[in-house]
Amino acid sequence: MLQSFFKSFLGSSNDRYVKSLHKIVAAINALEPEMQALSDEDLQAQTHKLRDRLANGETLDDILPEAFATCREASVRVLGMRHFDVQLIGGIVLHRGEIAEMRTGEGKTLVATLATFLNALDGKGVHVITVNDYLAKRDAEWMGQLYRWMGLSVGVIVPNLGEFERREAYAADITYGTNNEFGFDYLRDNMKHERSQMVQRKFNHAIIDEVDSILIDEARTPLIISGPTEDKTDLYVTIDAIVKKVEPEWYEADEKSKNITWTEEGSDAIEQLLLDSGLLETDNLYDVENTQVVHHLDQALKANIMFKRDDNYIVKDDKVVIIDEFTGRMMEGRRWSNGLHQAVEAKEGVKIEPENQTMASITFQNYFRMYPKLSGMTGTAATEAAEFWEIYKMNVVEIPTNVPVQRIDEDDEFYKNTMDKFQAIAKAIKEKSEIGQPVLVGTVSIEKSELLSQFLDKEGVKHEVLNARQHEREAHIVAQAGRPGAVTIATNMAGRGTDIQLGGNLDFLIEDEVGDMPEGPEREKAIEKIKEQVAQDKARVLEAGGLFVLGTERHESRRIDNQLRGRSGRQGDPGLSRFYLCLEDDLLRIFGPDTLFARMMNSNLKDGEAIGSKWLSKAIETAQKKVEARNYDTRKQVVEYDDVMNDQRKVIYEQRAEIMDSEAVDDVVVDMRQDTISAIVAEACPPGSYPEQWNIAGLKERVEDVLGLTPPIDEWLEEDAVDPEMFEDRLREQAEEVMDRKISAADPQLWRRVEKAILLERLDFHWKEHLATLDALRQVVFLRAYAQKTPINEYKQEAFGLFEKMLETLREDITKILLRNELRVAPPQQKLPDLPDFLTGHIDPLTGIDDSNDGDGSSTKAAMFGSLAGSPRADAGPRGSAGASDNPWAGKDISRNAPCPCGSGNKYKHCHGAAGSATAGAGA
Repeated sequence: MLQSFFKSFLGSSNDRYVKSLHKIVAAINALEPEMQALSDEDLQAQTHKLRDRLANGETLDDILPEAFATCREASVRVLGMRHFDVQLIGGIVLHRGEIAEMRTGEGKTLVATLATFLNALDGKGVHVITVNDYLAKRDAEWMGQLYRWMGLSVGVIVPNLGEFERREAYAADITYGTNNEFGFDYLRDNMKHERSQMVQRKFNHAIIDEVDSILIDEARTPLIISGPTEDKTDLYVTIDAIVKKVEPEWYEADEKSKNITWTEEGSDAIEQLLLDSGLLETDNLYDVENTQVVHHLDQALKANIMFKRDDNYIVKDDKVVIIDEFTGRMMEGRRWSNGLHQAVEAKEGVKIEPENQTMASITFQNYFRMYPKLSGMTGTAATEAAEFWEIYKMNVVEIPTNVPVQRIDEDDEFYKNTMDKFQAIAKAIKEKSEIGQPVLVGTVSIEKSELLSQFLDKEGVKHEVLNARQHEREAHIVAQAGRPGAVTIATNMAGRGTDIQLGGNLDFLIEDEVGDMPEGPEREKAIEKIKEQVAQDKARVLEAGGLFVLGTERHESRRIDNQLRGRSGRQGDPGLSRFYLCLEDDLLRIFGPDTLFARMMNSNLKDGEAIGSKWLSKAIETAQKKVEARNYDTRKQVVEYDDVMNDQRKVIYEQRAEIMDSEAVDDVVVDMRQDTISAIVAEACPPGSYPEQWNIAGLKERVEDVLGLTPPIDEWLEEDAVDPEMFEDRLREQAEEVMDRKISAADPQLWRRVEKAILLERLDFHWKEHLATLDALRQVVFLRAYAQKTPINEYKQEAFGLFEKMLETLREDITKILLRNELRVAPPQQKLPDLPDFLTGHIDPLTGIDDSNDGDGSSTKAAMFGSLAGSPRADAGPRGSAGASDNPWAGKDISRNAPCPCGSGNKYKHCHGAAGSATAGAGA
């Protein structure tokens, strides 16, 4: 009570912090008349002046008021928009590496220009991260007008860009793109064999739009680059047929964690079915020989029981397409991992694609923590403020609205079952639509969207359904959701980032209705007519009460519900929000206090009757808090496990960078050779042991296998001063003699290239194998909890031991290759061999859900293999029978999957990039 008294008297800590920023805002406002008096040329010259001040020792904080005042005046002249004082506060918060929580419609995109302009002045680059490619391109074009006018360069990263274009985009002062593109480029860069092929530069500052979506919702799933493994189609089909015979009493399903465990009866029954089918190597289901079959069995069971069509995925064009659980969007080309996607494909009877093996991975937490300065903006972050601080050390600052919020948030309405609830929803929508009030309906799945659509069809209500089946139109549909009587059904937060303006979005209407008309009086007349119509429609909607946001179900996260509510009541507009719930909703069914709800609802409610209660709403919020806490624990667990790998990843990537930057790596190779010889001798002759205990036969075998030498070890044993050190010294002498002969017989420059190529190739190979081992370890280490051991501690210990073993194996492998193989110059190849496809994925290690994939990584393949052993790039020089003059884009780093620049409409690899290249290289 005392705390609330002081809060009402002194304000919250957030209020006091925001108030402290008003001094800086006043300094910016004081400069406005001076900026307004400048000519366009003088205002543009401010960029150069501010850069000179930085070069002369001033800091970004020193020049902030003048930079913000410059940016605001430039925005007025270029974009026709002037930053409000609250937007200046948001810009300061972003510059300080914090999160600005601003309500929907408060102009977050414009706020970002202030911090972006200021931080781009030092020339180190600013990355502006968005949630999808549409927003990245839109913001780069829209806000890019301002930056370019002020003399700054702007780049945008989208899928299918060639490496040359990517490198140019990253070299710009300001670079727009999605979180997935930035993350995958980082991983791909660290798979390349030459520094010149890397596209990213040193990290400086990232500003993340919809920061909660990227750093919270998507942070549970690491980014993964993978390559294909062997085809096991028959195994998937056979196991799926067996799983379809499983009885419900054979297993126990946990919907909360999406896990399924066999009962004792089920374990015996499924073991017999697998034995009858001949899939088991031994009679016991859980013998180590049957591990792979049991793994695929569990995935098939999960696919058949837990993953539902039109909810978790849809079948389109004979393919299983994942539905994003957060946005309801279709995730084209993206796949679940660990055989789960193949199990779903077998279940649906579509073509089964082979599994993939991890080649590189990173979590968003560890990727974004590499930025020295990280900031973000969103409409909803306060509920996850503790997580933002604990994981990212980012403070959440609530920015006051420019105009007080007028929206009315009504209590939830509770119904007995789904049918009653949807009938009530359809009736409410019809009533609002008839009086001209626009309605935005939020659903949690495609299935629910289509069910509601059927109810509205019966009521004769015209409506738009925006879900994963047609997300191409989502921005245009959402933009017009504020027109009189419009009814828009959207899965979760589809269309996020697009303003819903009452009366309709003028820009989108002009684009849709007169976009194809040529410039002239007719077009101007049509635009004026649209403007008049929008003004009339806005007045009608305001009279009807503004946008009505209707939630058909509570999401498991309060933040998602707040996002939906926040679509109404922008910039002081009136608005209304209400959620409709029933006992059959997933949140209540899985997480709610079942008996209490069931008792009240079933005994007190008649069919079709509703109740509304603050107490029930509070109970829902408690259930949501439970789920949020569980999801946070899941994300925290992902970070803890990835932190272990991250330490190892840093070592490997730093080593790769060092190798790429070195003129020669002979000193590294010599150290590896000496360490390998020491390890071989120590293995056969352990320290402190007697000569009669030494494994001389094993020593001879290992020396011949690894070093390719047959030294007179028996003669050495007859000498008086025999000891392990003598063996080491003599073996090193012989190995060095062999290497000296090889090096002297080769071209020194060629040999250096070969050493670098082999070192990088084997490092990548062993790192890939190590990742696969860690993946397998993470899948089973939780079982150690039964032995009263902490799984994460066990994982740390074993991962460290595995990493040491990997480095030891790498040293031995490099030594063996260089000592046992002869260098020869390979004959010119008319065509490079076909390479495996590399896929990019955004995969949850706990559920196997994959949230992202942007193609086959063709640009990566060219980079990875084009430089091996000094070979020229695959796209440099003549291609087959066609001369270099036939391909004007040769050597331009164009992705093989990108559209051909000639405008044919075909992919580059099927057009000007089709023929093979003549290459010359060296092999060892």
